[in-house]
Amino acid sequence: MKKFIPALITIVLFASCKSSKDYLLRGDEDKTLFDVVKKLNKQSSDEAATAALPVVYKQVQQRHLKKIATYNSYNEISKWEKLYNEYNILQHIYDAIDNSAASRQLVSPANYFNEITDIKQSAAQDYYQLGENYLQGNNRENAKKAYSAFKKSGTWVKDFKDSKAKMDEAYNSSILNVLVNPVQDNSFFFNAGWGNTGYNYSNEYFQQSLIRDLGGKYATRYPARFYTEWEARRDNIEPDWVVDLRLRNMDIPRPSVYNYSRNVSKEIQSGKDSSGKPVYQRVYATLNIQKQSFNASAQMDVNIVEVTSRRSITNNSYSDNYNWLEEKATFTGDRRALSDNDWVLVNNNYNNPTREDILDRLYRNIYPQVKNRISNEVDW
Repeated sequence: MKKFIPALITIVLFASCKSSKDYLLRGDEDKTLFDVVKKLNKQSSDEAATAALPVVYKQVQQRHLKKIATYNSYNEISKWEKLYNEYNILQHIYDAIDNSAASRQLVSPANYFNEITDIKQSAAQDYYQLGENYLQGNNRENAKKAYSAFKKSGTWVKDFKDSKAKMDEAYNSSILNVLVNPVQDNSFFFNAGWGNTGYNYSNEYFQQSLIRDLGGKYATRYPARFYTEWEARRDNIEPDWVVDLRLRNMDIPRPSVYNYSRNVSKEIQSGKDSSGKPVYQRVYATLNIQKQSFNASAQMDVNIVEVTSRRSITNNSYSDNYNWLEEKATFTGDRRALSDNDWVLVNNNYNNPTREDILDRLYRNIYPQVKNRISNEVDW
C-alpha cells in the first residue's frame, strides 16, 4: 500500500497542475481572473484556482499597466478616456480580490483609487482649457465645440470650476439671428390674396407661422432667434442667416370624370305559397356611376444662407400630393336590388373641395417638413 501513496500524490499534483494550466491557457485574462476569484469564493481550497490566481493577476496587471504607459505618451485629449478605462478595470479587479477572503490570502492587489481621482481632475482641467481655447474662435462652430468641452469637463468632475457658467457663455455666443422671408410665389393663390373662407393665406402667412412656431425672438428650444424683415429692422438686428421660401409647381387640376355602369341583383321574398313557405324572386337594377377625381401637388424650396459668407447652409425641396376621389350614382330598374352601399352612392352629393381646401391640405403637409428642416439646421 505504501508503494501506491507516492504515485497517488503524483497523480493528484499532476491533475492540479493540469487544471491550473487550463486557467492559464484561456484567452481572456480579465474574465479568467474573475472566474478564478469566483471559484475561490465557492471553494477556497480549490488547488487549481489557488495556483492560478497569483500568476493570472500578475499577467493582467502587467498587461493593463503596459497599456497605461502607452496611453500616457499620447498627446490627444482622448487619452483620458483610455487611461480611465484601464485603471477602472484594475480597480474592479482590486475590489473583487479585496472582497474575497480566500483570494486576499493569495494576492495583495494594488488599489488605484488615487490614480483614478488624478485622471478625473486632469481630464476635467484639459477639457476646461480646450473649451477656453474654442471660445476664442469667435464663431458658432467653435462655440458649439466649447460648449461640448465645458460639458465634458463637468462630466469628469462635477461642477468643475465654473464649467456650467462657461457652457452658458458658449451657448449664448452661438445664438443665431435668423431672418425668415415671406414665401416667394407667382401662383394665383397667393397673389390673389384670397382668404375669405376661413383661411388667411398670403405671402406672409407661411412665414409668420414658422416664426411663431419656432419661438420668434424669444426662442428657447434652439440657439436661435427668428425675425421677419420688419422685426429685424425695428430691433436693429443684423441677421446671421436668411431663410428664403419659394412655392413652385403648384398644380390643382380640374377633376377628371369617368362614367361607368354596374349591374346589381338581389333575391327577395315576394310572398308565400299555399303551405306558408316563403317564395323568392330575383330583382335587377343598373347603377350608372360617375367618378370624379384629381391629384393636386405643390413643391416648396427652402434655402438657408449665411449672410456674411453667402455660404449655403441648406437647400432642400419639399413636395406633397393631395388625391381626391368621389362617386355618385343614379339607377334604373328595381330599387329593391340595391344594397346599402349602393344607396350611399345614389344619395351622395359631390362635396368638391374648394381651392382653399386643397391648398390648406398641401400647406399642412409641407409645413412640418419645412419647419423641421429649419429647426434641425439651427439646433446643435
